Amino acid sequence: MRLWSIHPKYLDKQGLLAVWREGLLAKKVLEGKTKGYKNHPQLIRFKKHKSPLKAINAYLYEIFKEAERRGYNFNKQKIVFVKLKEKIFVKSKQVEFEFNHLLNKLKKRNPKKYFQMQKIKTIKINPVFTKIKGEIEVWEKVCCNIHY
Repeated sequence: MRLWSIHPKYLDKQGLLAVWREGLLAKKVLEGKTKGYKNHPQLIRFKKHKSPLKAINAYLYEIFKEAERRGYNFNKQKIVFVKLKEKIFVKSKQVEFEFNHLLNKLKKRNPKKYFQMQKIKTIKINPVFTKIKGEIEVWEKVCCNIHY
């Protein structure tokens, strides 16, 4: 499960479909409607929010808007459309880590998008987050073959 904090516009089609599916799974976990994934580290940020369900719905709403912008037909009945007043904090090094993690994925599966994204200087984040200075999250699985 990967719930990207980077803006969904960076995701290729495969990544956008995956984050939608994984976000819906996260929503089910937060609703208590599944037995698995209850302690998945990607859920920590949402669980810490004062309204976890509102937070995941707002997150999914941003994914939905990106899908709609691209002409994809995601089922809007699966989420509640909300704007999040209290943003979720994401650390600056976490954003860089995720962006580079995506670049490594795109290098293999979408070289054209990979080339386009290498030109990006300022990484935008999903609007439910607000960036603060800090390191990569302790729960993140940092692999030895990703270079920063």
